[in-house]
Amino acid sequence: MKQILKNTVASILGWQVRRLRKKTSFITIGVVGSIGKTNTKLAIAEVLEKKFKVQYQSGNYNDIVSVPLIYFGHSLPSLFSPVAWLKIFISNEKILGKAYPYDIVVLELGTDGPGQINAFSKYVSLDYAVITAITPEHMEYFETMEAVVQEELSIKNFAKKLIYNTDYIDAAYYNQIAEGSVSYAIKNVDADFHLANIYHSAQGLEADVKYEKEILLHFAHEVVSSIQLYSVLAAIIVARELEMKTTEIIASIANIRPVSGRLRRLRGINNSTIIDDTYNSSPAAVEAGLEMLYKLQASQKIAILGSMNELGSMSADAHTEIGKLCDPKHLDLLVTIGAEANKYTASAAEASGCTVKKFDDPYAAGEYLQSQIKGEAIIFAKGSQNGVFAEEVIKLLLADPEDANKLVRQSPYWMQRKKKGFNKG
Repeated sequence: MKQILKNTVASILGWQVRRLRKKTSFITIGVVGSIGKTNTKLAIAEVLEKKFKVQYQSGNYNDIVSVPLIYFGHSLPSLFSPVAWLKIFISNEKILGKAYPYDIVVLELGTDGPGQINAFSKYVSLDYAVITAITPEHMEYFETMEAVVQEELSIKNFAKKLIYNTDYIDAAYYNQIAEGSVSYAIKNVDADFHLANIYHSAQGLEADVKYEKEILLHFAHEVVSSIQLYSVLAAIIVARELEMKTTEIIASIANIRPVSGRLRRLRGINNSTIIDDTYNSSPAAVEAGLEMLYKLQASQKIAILGSMNELGSMSADAHTEIGKLCDPKHLDLLVTIGAEANKYTASAAEASGCTVKKFDDPYAAGEYLQSQIKGEAIIFAKGSQNGVFAEEVIKLLLADPEDANKLVRQSPYWMQRKKKGFNKG
């Protein structure tokens, strides 16, 4: 029944989007990839807002039903609320009868199984598609990396131009990316656009953007890690494609705001710094996060790593490999949460010489850490949602409890789900 309703709603919304595209001329930008989609989408939208009227959604609407709502500026109601959907359909018809007020629509297109990206082609046509990464994701559904590659690259079927991150796409797959595409990177100096001379300053991180190995511009942005600069670089490339001036681009970078659960810096107890990356987790993202943590200077470094869900048959190996990356020379304490992290990540980290504490729920982990954090510590937290919810660890470590509203999944729905999942009443 649910799938029938979903297909019906998606069909009507898709029909309305196709009519909107037919009657109105606007640019559409889509973002796909296994990591960094939301950050990249928001960075692109916030940079382009300096010059254009941009329609986008600040959260993570990224499936076949929620994406069409972005064109019309609606929130997603319950699938089982016919009155709410009827109101949306009627509102969309009214919008279709007027001049569309936006120059650009920026979308995030998600997938957790084969064929889902290509399904968007029924109503989405992209002028530009940004591929942030092709790394293991939802492996219990994809099963092989080749299936993941084919899924993410299917975006080329309905995009005029691709912009792709070579640092997180295996070179073996480059020949499947269309000619005329634009590459970007931090590590790969042969990419079309490359970040160089990255350093910390009072403004955060500063870097040079090189285009075909020549310095194009210099910028500064208040971010925690160079990992976050990938989204900034993607936004710069899109802005140049749309002929924004260099001065406009540099000024607009200040518009890029921190995103909940995605490498967001928060003040912790005992004058500590919390790096909140708790929205979700995958092997490549955890590896990048640990690399970032090891480079930072602090009196104490703590990693909170929850299980990485939906990895299927590769889960044991993936969690073990993360444990092997835990380095006692750079890490004072590792806290794991969830069955897979406790079984595999913790064991491998202990074998590497790390101090490890294992927990079945985030509340116990948070209570333990309250007595372990030293002054000026840095705490990096990452994990998948179900069975982990590492944001609840952070909540117990905040210097200002009111900062809890900056964490992910704090709505009544999510709080009830967490309490039920961990038998907390």
